[in-house]
Amino acid sequence: MATQADQSGDKRRKLVKRFGKKLFRGTLLEFLSKQSKIPDQPVLDNALFPWAEELRVQWPEIRDELEALLEHRAALPSFQEISPDQARISSDARWKTFMLYGFGTRMDFGCEMCPKTAAALEKLPNISNAFFSILAPGKHIPRHRGVTKGLVRCHLGLRVPKGPERCLIEIDDQPMRWGEGEMFFFDDTYPHEVWNETSEERAVLLFDIERPMGPAGRAVSRAMISVLRRTAYFKDAMRNQRAWEQRYRETVLAGQGH
Repeated sequence: MATQADQSGDKRRKLVKRFGKKLFRGTLLEFLSKQSKIPDQPVLDNALFPWAEELRVQWPEIRDELEALLEHRAALPSFQEISPDQARISSDARWKTFMLYGFGTRMDFGCEMCPKTAAALEKLPNISNAFFSILAPGKHIPRHRGVTKGLVRCHLGLRVPKGPERCLIEIDDQPMRWGEGEMFFFDDTYPHEVWNETSEERAVLLFDIERPMGPAGRAVSRAMISVLRRTAYFKDAMRNQRAWEQRYRETVLAGQGH
């Protein structure tokens, strides 16, 4: 049963979340949009990110590390298990994750498990978040939006169903389909929705990098991320991540003699 302190904490959390969304998606979103050195549009041209090709060509090695993790897929955490705030868009175990970076913090455990992926990510300019995003057959992620214009998101296809059924992401009503070894960039503050209506698993390497902006925009964006890192949104996720890592060590890795 929730204590009075728990209930009070939940209320504060909801107030902070509501205020943060209003601020980040209002005045600050407009300001960062004006500061952007790249177009403010849902899907962005890969040519705007010439450094990305060096990572893209490493996709076979990255996929190999993902495949090794998937040998123990049942032990991988669901998204909302790490970040409870995601329960609104995913409340089952059909969206699995494996964290590598969170708001600029390197997840040492994940990076040690996937050294080639980690080495590729370390070369990216100002990386913020990175994780393997794994959707089970039949998974649907409802329409939602990211919180800050200060980041640009990329999906690198690693395991993509081949069937004719719908498997795509729709970004501001623009459908985008994954391809193995293919990547695309988008602005996740635009509404987006995901479907995997196939009988196969879909997996991508998802990562966020800092949006190219003028000095003022860059300073404001970094301040926003710094604020987010001080909230329960980030702290709870980090605590859950550390707890999951310990369970994984005690079960999967211990069984392998590590």
